[in-house]
Amino acid sequence: MKVTFKLYATLQDYLPAAAKKTNALPLELDEGATIQQIIERFALPQKLCHLVLVDGNFVPPGERATRALKEGDTLAIWPPVAGG
Repeated sequence: MKVTFKLYATLQDYLPAAAKKTNALPLELDEGATIQQIIERFALPQKLCHLVLVDGNFVPPGERATRALKEGDTLAIWPPVAGG
């Protein structure tokens, strides 16, 4: 199945160079692949995976290991943001 994977702010460093231009990486995944498997595949530090959205819907930390992605989903992850 195909999904779109997006990383924002400092997490963009974990994307391949070609994907940094568009901030998006198309992924071909096995059916039943979870958010947590994608986080681990890209070696993203758990503490930096602050805001996780699938098609614009928030996925709490406790659901990431069991939330399977579906064909056409967009997985977007943001680190904690500070500012004022």
